[in-house]
Amino acid sequence: MFDTIAAIATALGIGSISIIRVSGSKATTIVNTLFRGKNLEEVPSHTINYGHIMDHDKVIDEVLVSVMRGPRSFTAEDVVEINCHGGIAPTNRILELLLQNGARLAEPGEFTKRAFLNGRIDLTEAEGVMDLIESKTEKMREVAIHQVEGSISSFIKDLRNTLISVIAQMEVNIDYPEYEDIKQLNHEDLTNPLIEISKKMDTVLEESRNLKIIKEGIMTSIIGRPNVGKSSLLNELLEEDKAIVTEIPGTTRDIIEGVINIDGILLHMIDTAGIRETEDIVESIGVKKSLSFIDKSELVLFVLNNNEIITEEEKELYEKIKEKNHIVIINKIDLESKLDTSFIKEKMIYISTVEKKGIQDLKRYIKELFHLEELEQNDFTYLSNARILALIKKAKMHLDESIATIQNQMPVDMALIDLKEAWNILGEVIGETYTDELLDELFSRFCLGK
Repeated sequence: MFDTIAAIATALGIGSISIIRVSGSKATTIVNTLFRGKNLEEVPSHTINYGHIMDHDKVIDEVLVSVMRGPRSFTAEDVVEINCHGGIAPTNRILELLLQNGARLAEPGEFTKRAFLNGRIDLTEAEGVMDLIESKTEKMREVAIHQVEGSISSFIKDLRNTLISVIAQMEVNIDYPEYEDIKQLNHEDLTNPLIEISKKMDTVLEESRNLKIIKEGIMTSIIGRPNVGKSSLLNELLEEDKAIVTEIPGTTRDIIEGVINIDGILLHMIDTAGIRETEDIVESIGVKKSLSFIDKSELVLFVLNNNEIITEEEKELYEKIKEKNHIVIINKIDLESKLDTSFIKEKMIYISTVEKKGIQDLKRYIKELFHLEELEQNDFTYLSNARILALIKKAKMHLDESIATIQNQMPVDMALIDLKEAWNILGEVIGETYTDELLDELFSRFCLGK
């Protein structure tokens, strides 16, 4: 923590600008030894300074250097950022000179790790930074920026403040029962605020299902017999000819994948091999894969051919998917109808991939099925990952144990043990308590310059 680190903060490659970030007590001094221009140790903080990076008398590049003195910087240390031309050679050469003059190459995520250790951000905000970097849709960006700005931190801190208030009142009543001016707490005094906290946790855990959809998307498989139009449907949804389409049954022998974006929610589409009895070894393997993907999928698009009589295989396939989120799609409505759908009781979507009809109806139905319109709300207090989710559930378990202990009129000091454990676990969420192993694992997912 006392040395000075440096790393390339932008993606390495050909571009207009690259940024090399330096952080630590000697950041300004090290960069100043390479800089021809103003004396960086004398310029005001938060200024941009024009000059050149030099290797002795040799000009390496024309640069703009930003100086930000701690604690008013991302890491809360002195930070200097060198904006150079975006070629690989000048960027690497400047980094090499920094390392030769006393800086150390930063580890993955070390700048953000220092921001956490120096009290600039907490763990949930640090994880929000990573989510912001990795965000692929506008909704993912909105969730991440709210987390960076501390929405989850504020929520957790409010819970902990309420908990510590109840804990303090309980301890006073246990330790000083003889004092008449201390309010004697009854069961309702103790359980009411705890039940309120438990309800808030339930709400956030419930809403976090939305976050999984926002962050990870929806795993979607397109299934059906050969030649019903699965590949054509995939191509229409992707708006590109990704899958080979022919009238020959069994053309798709392996899975074909693609991603579509429906109002900021990603659908990871899988076009599976047509499901039928076959003696072709390769096609048979594809059929087995298709059946396995039904179990893994969060949404199944079951495609039927309007121009064919329903088969027993298709009825069995329908029974297999009934308990999952699914949509029955009747394709080829431009042809004569021979399909009996009397065994299907729910809403069906009618399409023609040839005439490009019904695709928008399908997208609207997907939005209805997963309540995607509800994700337009402005409250982004979601739990961002498995670590936070597991800790909240664990804290709630101890909280509910404490409530049950009080309601069963058991000794209050037994309830106090669970309450303190819940308070400590919530502290782990924001990093009030942590282990070195946790920090190493968490920040190793970051890129070098972040």
